Amino acid sequence: MAIELAPSILSANFARLGEDAKAALDGGGSVLHVDVMDGHFVPNITIGPPVVASLRKALPNAILDCHLMIENPDDFIPAFAEAGANWIAVHQEACVHLNRTLQLIESHGCKPAVVINPATPVHTLDEVLDLVHHVLVMSVNPGFGGQKFIPGALHKIKTLVEVRESLGLGFRIEVDGGVSLETVGEVVRAGAELLVAGNAVFGKGDIRENARKLLQAARSAALTHA
Repeated sequence: MAIELAPSILSANFARLGEDAKAALDGGGSVLHVDVMDGHFVPNITIGPPVVASLRKALPNAILDCHLMIENPDDFIPAFAEAGANWIAVHQEACVHLNRTLQLIESHGCKPAVVINPATPVHTLDEVLDLVHHVLVMSVNPGFGGQKFIPGALHKIKTLVEVRESLGLGFRIEVDGGVSLETVGEVVRAGAELLVAGNAVFGKGDIRENARKLLQAARSAALTHA
C-alpha cells in the first residue's frame, strides 16, 4: 500500500492553523491528523468540532483524520462528522461496545478506525478488524506531542501486517508518536503506511520542507524494504 504522511496539527501554531496545515499538505501530506483530547481519557485538553469545522472551511478538499482521545466517544461522533471529519478513530480502551461505536461512525458517513495504546495487545482488535478503515498504533502514551518513540510499537505493526494477510483484510496501518527522520525508516519497514507526524513537521524550520523530507525518507525506506 502507498506510504502517506498525516501531519498532526497538534504541533502547529494555532494562531495560524490554516496556513500551517496548508503548508504541510503542500509539502506532501495527504491527510491532516486532528488530535482531540478531553482531559479525562488523556491528561490534556485540545480541540473540538468548531476547530474541525474551521479547518474544513479553510481546506475544503483535505482529508481530516480525527483521533478521538476521549471518554464516551459515541456522544461526540455525530458532531465531528457534521463538522467535516472524513475519518474518525476511537480508542479500544475507551469503548465499552467497540463494534457498535465503529458502526456509528460509518452510519455518519465517515471511515471508522480503532486505536490501541502502548500497553494494549493487538489481538484485542481481532473481532473488529473487518469493520475498520485503519488501525492506529500509538507509539507513545497519548496526551502530548514531542514524546520519544516506544520501540515495542514495531512488533505491533508487524503483527498487524501478519493478521491482515492471514485474514485477507484490507485495513491500513497508521502509527502515531515520535515519528521523525530518525525513526520513520524502521516504522515503514515494519509495515506502517499512514505516518502521523507533528513535531517533525511543524516543530522547527520550514513546514513544507520538513514534510517533504520526512515523506521522502519514508518512501525510500519502503523501496529498500520491498
